[in-house]
Amino acid sequence: MLSGAGVHSNAPVKVVLNPAPSDTGVVFLRTGLPAGEERSIEALWSNVTMTELCTVIGDGSSATVSTIEHLLAALAGLAVDNVVVEIDGPEVPIMDGSSVQFVEAIDRAGVIQLSAPRRYVKVLKTVRVEHGRAFSELRPHDGGFRLEVEIDFPQDIIGRQKKVIDLDARTFRKDIARARTFGFVHDVERLWKAGFALGASLENSVALDETRILNPEGLRFADEFVRHKTLDAVGDLALAGAPILGAYRSYCGGHRMNVSVLQALFDDPAAFEIVEAPVRRMGGRSELSMVAAPAYGPDLN
Repeated sequence: MLSGAGVHSNAPVKVVLNPAPSDTGVVFLRTGLPAGEERSIEALWSNVTMTELCTVIGDGSSATVSTIEHLLAALAGLAVDNVVVEIDGPEVPIMDGSSVQFVEAIDRAGVIQLSAPRRYVKVLKTVRVEHGRAFSELRPHDGGFRLEVEIDFPQDIIGRQKKVIDLDARTFRKDIARARTFGFVHDVERLWKAGFALGASLENSVALDETRILNPEGLRFADEFVRHKTLDAVGDLALAGAPILGAYRSYCGGHRMNVSVLQALFDDPAAFEIVEAPVRRMGGRSELSMVAAPAYGPDLN
């Protein structure tokens, strides 16, 4: 179990990762609703209701779960395919602003190999979405899932940064999981007035003014900003419902662009196919020798 507060609502929330059978996918079980009701919401691009500030999914009723991207990134980064995420509030806790505490929780629980083959979304042709100067695209790529994420801020404290990774558990743990969310103080003050970012602090965000980083400890990586944007992309693209075989590229993207490129992919039946394929060895504590394509679920026993 994990507990904390939402970065926007500052409301306390508890999260439990429950093991699930093969072909479940990632499902959020939203509890704590009026009259003791609960609802299941699949973590799929088609259930996204908002991408302004964070990624939000819902089931068409009043049941929603927001700020899901950091938890989804941890699950995708560690190749966890099947899990029921029980959550008693409307927002996943921000923790330290990265995915690392979710990764540690999964590591403590461990993962088990399931007998069902893993399904993948294989990209067959390039799809691209644009918004002003920003763009995101998915294209065919041999060798797993590659991310090429580039950001370009006018402030010199961030500037132009690019990160290219081939996603696997070892790379995610080492290079991406610890990268924290960030924001400028003037933006946070504006969001506070609008009723957002009420839980933001130096304990869960990298705060900047125009010329300096305000966190006393500084950055975890020299390019932590683009690494966090990569983390967000891993989480948002997990909403494909299965691991992607292909390459993702973005320039000045964000949650909206990440989800939009998934919509563009699935709107074109000729752009993808669902395949079953062997997987590479996963790094870290969940490393296993595999002769078939296994699915994974968290083992909480």
